[in-house]
Amino acid sequence: MEVMKKFLLWIKNNKATAALLLVVVWLVLNQRSGRVGWAPRSEEFSSLEVRRGASVNLPPAGGGAPPQPEVKERLKVEESNISLVVDQVRPKVEQITDYVVGRGGYLVSSSISQPQEAPFATLVVRLPNQELRPTLAYLRQLAVKVTNEYLQGWDVTDEYLDLEARLKTLYQTKAKFEEILAQAQKVNEILQVQREIINLQEQIDRLKGRQEYLRKTAQNAKLTIYLSTDEWSLPYSPEAPAFRPKVIFKQAVRSLVLNLRRGVAAGIWLAVYSVIWLPLVLGYYFWRRRSPRH
Repeated sequence: MEVMKKFLLWIKNNKATAALLLVVVWLVLNQRSGRVGWAPRSEEFSSLEVRRGASVNLPPAGGGAPPQPEVKERLKVEESNISLVVDQVRPKVEQITDYVVGRGGYLVSSSISQPQEAPFATLVVRLPNQELRPTLAYLRQLAVKVTNEYLQGWDVTDEYLDLEARLKTLYQTKAKFEEILAQAQKVNEILQVQREIINLQEQIDRLKGRQEYLRKTAQNAKLTIYLSTDEWSLPYSPEAPAFRPKVIFKQAVRSLVLNLRRGVAAGIWLAVYSVIWLPLVLGYYFWRRRSPRH
């Protein structure tokens, strides 16, 4: 009885702290029993407990999520790569960029290497999902030859809905802490509850950012385009290449030019450093001539 009286007296004198402990216990019990409507996946979220220092580790796009009920509009992320042999690289890059912009897309990055030898370009664009397949058809017509093409996609609807459920729980928990904050009187209790609210808001912002990323990624497909005048410069070559003397001749000439350039570069370096090695060699030569022979 004496212990019970002391416990009740402590609760009476520390109402805010007792309420805070009660909320934490409620969250832990509900998380274990699964009554809150979600359960963190061990491979994606390290923890989602509402405690100081708790954090959310966001998985990459397309990560597996628990199966959700059927929905009318599903979110699907699509990506495609295509390798093209073209007659001219730079004009084709500009032509493709104009086409993508005209279709409501935008340029992410563009680079051209070896412009004076065998030009090779990498073009990364994003465009609305419904424009991806018409754009691929346009690129096939634009190229001399298509050496490689693939299209992949994955559904992120389940992950999006899972994030929605987690956000709902976090909002409910944040509302409970705000009620506790309104009743808190001691400074340390106010600061403790405020820390919990700030931590919850950070988790909410991360999940909302993740949702927005999934939504925008699902709206715009990513297309990576490789272009070159030489088929063998493209990242994806044919699996069983045929014997073509013309291609072999080009590769041999390119190798010869590259080795000649390396030789000339080495000669230039040697000539520049002659101010160091030439006096040493001459000094050693004259010293050997003047030294008595044994």
